Amino acid sequence: MKYLFVFLTIIILFACNQEDSNRKALQNQIDNLQSKLDDSYKPGFGEFMSSVQVHHNKLWFAGKSENWELADFEINEIREILQDIEKYQSARPESQSISMITPAIDSVSSAIQHRDLPQFEHSYMVLTNTCTNCHSATKHEFIQIKIPNKNMFSNQEFKLSP
Repeated sequence: MKYLFVFLTIIILFACNQEDSNRKALQNQIDNLQSKLDDSYKPGFGEFMSSVQVHHNKLWFAGKSENWELADFEINEIREILQDIEKYQSARPESQSISMITPAIDSVSSAIQHRDLPQFEHSYMVLTNTCTNCHSATKHEFIQIKIPNKNMFSNQEFKLSP
């Protein structure tokens, strides 16, 4: 019985030590993954905004050409980028103002769904002005957005082929 007690005590001590060793290994793995996550690439706010500007430009020429499928694609790209800003740049104060653009985006989207060029032009103007208003509200009044007068993408056809 005495030997059984000693044997069980040794097994228990070994098991406790093994658990502590496993815990340390898991903590090291967590620390390593956290370090990799901290060092991983995360787009900056300006990169997101530059992408919005590209799609804003393409949206105009798609809508003016009544390429409604492309216009729908572009407005949804803008919507997705704004969601990414809220997700990846949530600590930035500017991110708190992103929601002010939602009604303008919804209006453009509605015009696209109805294939209504005059409504698209009006909604796009409201969207553009809302962008500038958001910049002013977030102390970036030096960034003023306008309706594009030139297509920056000479390598993309905006008019659908018959």
